[in-house]
Formats: sequence, structure tokens, C-alpha cells
Amino acid sequence: MKKPGQKLGFFMSVALVMGNMIGSGVFLLPQSLAPFGWNAIAGWVVTIAGALCLAHVLAKLTAEHEGAIGPAELVERSFGPLAGFLIGFAFWVSVWTGCVTIAVGATSYMASFLPVLGEHPALAALGVIWAMTGVNLLGVRSAGSFQVVTTLIKLTPLIVVAILIGLILARDGSAALAPFPNEGLSLPSVNAAAALTLWAMIGFEAACAASHKIDNPQRNVPRATFYGALLSGIIYLIVCSGITLMLPADKVAASNAPFELFVASFWSPGPASLVAAFAAISAIGAVNGWTLVQAELPLEMAKRRMMPAWFARIGANGVPVNSLLAATVLGSLLVLANSSQSMAGLFTFMALLTTSVTLWLYLACAAVALKRKVAIPFAVLGLAFGIWSLWGAGVEASGLSIVLMFAGLPLYWWTRRSLSTQPH
Repeated sequence: MKKPGQKLGFFMSVALVMGNMIGSGVFLLPQSLAPFGWNAIAGWVVTIAGALCLAHVLAKLTAEHEGAIGPAELVERSFGPLAGFLIGFAFWVSVWTGCVTIAVGATSYMASFLPVLGEHPALAALGVIWAMTGVNLLGVRSAGSFQVVTTLIKLTPLIVVAILIGLILARDGSAALAPFPNEGLSLPSVNAAAALTLWAMIGFEAACAASHKIDNPQRNVPRATFYGALLSGIIYLIVCSGITLMLPADKVAASNAPFELFVASFWSPGPASLVAAFAAISAIGAVNGWTLVQAELPLEMAKRRMMPAWFARIGANGVPVNSLLAATVLGSLLVLANSSQSMAGLFTFMALLTTSVTLWLYLACAAVALKRKVAIPFAVLGLAFGIWSLWGAGVEASGLSIVLMFAGLPLYWWTRRSLSTQPH
């Protein structure tokens, strides 16, 4: 049993949630959302509301249990071990694919002041992934302290942009914003925009997934989950709306660093370079947080005899070394397999894919809440939002998410078969 001092407290848990949510998504999404205009703003509102419903459901479910419990274990207790494995495996896949996506985002911003990284994006992304693996190998407290520092740093460019937006609106009013379209909002466009914005909201489940590493999880996990999601959502809505509506859409769509473009346009190129540096640190911090989670998921599944015991081996400092290295190697192979793609193309597709895979976890948790009659109105809204988001992500990404979820079945059957043949 680990001492409380070796675990994450409330503020570190909030930093884990916000750090995992505020990664590369918020800093790169204005580029993808620029063509949607006001439809993107509506997409943000829908996504934030839906994510808060799901966060509330997850917080309520977690608070019902004494001690630590992960989201996949919640599904297992309600729908059996096979369902628990499928959701847990899908979530694990989404985490290490998400690490790849965020590492690409970090490389994109670092390339704005270190152009050589843009010439070798795959190698730069691998460097970020393995550096954060090294931090996590030092222990959970090292990872938690790093997360607090990077979360504070990453808020800097968001605050700068929010202040600029406030000053511009105070000076020019609504004239500073793109005009609202005469034809009104388009539901298909809102849906497509919401599928992209959901990528930025993914991460509110991080405290639940790492609950075994959090002190007093019954109290701290629900609070960190909801407040982390709420604060991140408010920040997103303000800063992304400003960039989308205050800059020409064609310029934002062509920029690999839209936050830097915004600050350079309304302030000065000098501070804009610092914003790019802070955005890169933000993404690196998110990779750190997700690296912690990607090590914990197979560890807990192995303890519940859903994955081979090899994943349950831990080092002297409590770090699940095998689980951590396995996920990092898989993520590295994904980077190398897609090294020929452009950063923008790889980011957009991987964001949609990671979002689609993660949605199955959200849908399953909403179903658990309905079965247990917990937070039913929020669970119904969350379920409807999840299905709507899968449709918005498109057939390719949503279909591939199903394939990836079931790809782990041979591993599950092999583990169960090995256990059944062991002497009692």
C-alpha cells in the first residue's frame, strides 16, 4: 500500500484533468474550425454542455464507490468482464493514440521557433513521447509535479489571448467579430465542428482512470473531474471563439500556430513567439499526463485478470514499467507508420480517431448510470451527445474505432485461457 504522500492530492488531480484536457487541441483546433465560423461556436457550446453532462455522470458513479475505481471497472461491474475489457482496451488505445496526436501538436508549435523540427516532425514527436516516458519512470510524484508546473505555464497564452479579446471587444464591440450568417446556423456544420471540438474536451476522465494513484479518491476524483472539465470548457469557449471570429478564416486555416497568429496580429510578433513556446509546453504537459494514464490502465486490467500478468509488474518506485513501455512503443510505431503525412493531416485524422474510440467509454459509463439509476437526466443527455458525436466524426473514424476496440479480443481470450489452465 502506498503512503498518501506518494499519491496525488486534490490540486494535482485537478492539474491532471486540466493538463490532459488543455493539450494541443485548443491551440491547433482554430485552424480546423476556421471554415465553420459561427457554427464552430455553436459546436463548442454543444460539446462543452455534453462533456459536462458526462463528467457529472462519471463523478457521481465514482463517488458511489469506496476507494479507487477506474471507468472500465465501472463497466465491468455492471455489464460483465467482456464488456469491461472491451471498454478498457478501447480506452487504452485512445490514450496512446492521443499521446501521438498531442506530441504532433507540440512539434507543430515548436517548429515555429525551431524550424528544423518541422523538417523532421516524426523524430521530434518521438522525442517528446520518450522524454515524457522518462519523467513517468521516475515516479508518480515526479509526473504530478511536472503536471502542476506545465498546467500553470500553459494557462499563460490562454490568459493573454483572453485579455486581448476583452480589450478588443471593449474597444470595437460586435464590429470586431465576423458577421452572423444570414442563413443562420447549419446543423450538419455544427455537428462536424462539434466532432472536432470534442477532441479538446477529452481528458476529464483522467482522474478516474488514475484513481489508484490519487489520495482519498472517493472525494478528490469526482471534484477534480467536474471542476477540471468546467474550468477547461470556459477557457476554450472564450479563447477559441475569439480567434475564430476575429481573424480572417483563410489566414487561420493556413496557420500551423493560430494562437501565435492572433497575438502577432493584435499585439506584436515578439510576444507571439513566447505564446508559441508556451503552447508547445502545454502540449508536452498533456503528453506527460496521458503517459501516466496509459501506464495505469493495463496495470489495473492485469490485476483484474483481463490482461497478461506481465502488464502488472511494477518497479521499486511503484511505476508499472512494462505497461508504460508497451504503450510508448506502440505509440512510437504509430508515429513511424504515419511519418509521411503532413502534420495538419495527421493531427486532424488522429484527433477524430482518438475521439471516436474514447466515445465508447463515455457511452458505456452513461449506460452504467442508467442501469444503476444514477444522475439519469445527465446520463440520457450524455448518451444522446455521444451517439451524435460518433455520427459527426464520420464513418471512417467511427468504424475504425470499433475495429480497434475489438482488436484486443485475442489478448483477452488468451489471458482467460491461461488462467483457466493454471492449477488452483
